[in-house]
Amino acid sequence: MAGPASIAQFRRRLTLEAPTETPDGAGGVRRTFAAVAQVWGRIDPVGGEDDIRAGALGQSVTHRIALRWRAGVDASRRLRLGTRLFLIRSVWDPDERRRRLVCLCEEVKP
Repeated sequence: MAGPASIAQFRRRLTLEAPTETPDGAGGVRRTFAAVAQVWGRIDPVGGEDDIRAGALGQSVTHRIALRWRAGVDASRRLRLGTRLFLIRSVWDPDERRRRLVCLCEEVKP
């Protein structure tokens, strides 16, 4: 995704989700996610690797997702595209002018 992205490249309608915590009645909390905004974005796959999680072979796939700039997007949030789920690992403003954000994400199975 070199150079500035034109508005026409933001073709995917994504849901930005934020964590919410509710008491579980046993002194802990239950974490769920709730939709906070619909955003247009561009998704570019950038790599993947096999890994072992909980004793099972899995695969992590990383993507670069560009969005219009908005406050509050950070690694505690996630993006959803239909049934696809993207955990945000890092976020930056590539030209520091508050025009767009680039998120490095890991796609996971919901």
